[in-house]
Amino acid sequence: MNTITRLVVYSIIALTFAISQAQETKKDSILNDSVLKKAQIDKLEALKENIRAEEREWLKSEIEVINRRLDNDEISAAEAEVLKKKAATKRVANIENRLSIITNKIALIDRNPYKFQNLSETNKMSVSIGSNGFNIDLTDGNDDDDDEYKKPPKYDLRTTNRLVFALGFNNAIGDNQSLDDSPYKLGGSGFVELGWAWQTRLLKDSNFLRLNYGFSFQWNKFDIKNNQYFVQNGDETTLQEFPFDLKKSKFRVTNLVLPLHLEFGPSKKRDYKDRLRYTTDNQFRIGIGGFGGVRLASLQKLIYEDEDGNRVKTKERRNFNASNFVYGLSGYIGLGDLAIYAKYDLSPLFQDQALEQNNISLGLRWDLD
Repeated sequence: MNTITRLVVYSIIALTFAISQAQETKKDSILNDSVLKKAQIDKLEALKENIRAEEREWLKSEIEVINRRLDNDEISAAEAEVLKKKAATKRVANIENRLSIITNKIALIDRNPYKFQNLSETNKMSVSIGSNGFNIDLTDGNDDDDDEYKKPPKYDLRTTNRLVFALGFNNAIGDNQSLDDSPYKLGGSGFVELGWAWQTRLLKDSNFLRLNYGFSFQWNKFDIKNNQYFVQNGDETTLQEFPFDLKKSKFRVTNLVLPLHLEFGPSKKRDYKDRLRYTTDNQFRIGIGGFGGVRLASLQKLIYEDEDGNRVKTKERRNFNASNFVYGLSGYIGLGDLAIYAKYDLSPLFQDQALEQNNISLGLRWDLD
């Protein structure tokens, strides 16, 4: 009897605990449902204001195109007014229809369980909430209709941007020196430049004059001749004979600079009705200007065989009294994306030295838009 009593008591306790847990789970589920549904609705409410802003922006773009056609005498003032009213009427109707769709979707979510999918077979909207959070897809699945709601392109772009890449020969010369007198090899010394540039058209209705500006990383490398290497002794940096036979003796300076060029040359004007663009593809162009910036690093690399015949490779990173601030002149001349590029550092390679050396570079430059 005691055994039966214990079993009954244990069963009652277990059942009571299970009922309590189920009630708590149900309360939590109801609470989570309410929170998640509110999050869905709040997201859709925020979408309403985005719709109004989008339609206003599209109307502004359409009116800008109409005004441009009017200025170009493609349409009369009366025709322009009719087109503007038609565009405004369409955008107002779009706002009303799109807001109505959102309002209906809010009502549908509000009166149904939080996990409710396939609200519409035609527009493919789905609302799903689970352990990974909630997702609302408002697309209608029709690619042709989606084109209507893409952000309209700006009619006239005064500023564009592009990648800049350059490479070529590099050297340094001092006062009363020529390249033949330079302590650096012509063939082994080179430069690489990589950056991003913005181009702004300076004239309202012509792209003949442009301003190019941005930032670039410059790597200037020097291949040292005559078995020499750089030795820094306090504020003095000199070239000295290396005690072993050098296989390689290279010195590299890395700079971050802000180039600025005034570019001029012809360009092609392309009118696509809804947007106006200028292109310099296959067009002659000239850029003159300069740059200024800071030194990021300097490195000397030596490869040689020691007295035991072992191959030794060393890299020394220090300032070597190289100029911390760099500035100079630069320019290019070319056709389309490709140009011949030259730059000359007005700042000395090493600061406060008995013999000043100035970096000089000549190579090719690509402006890749």
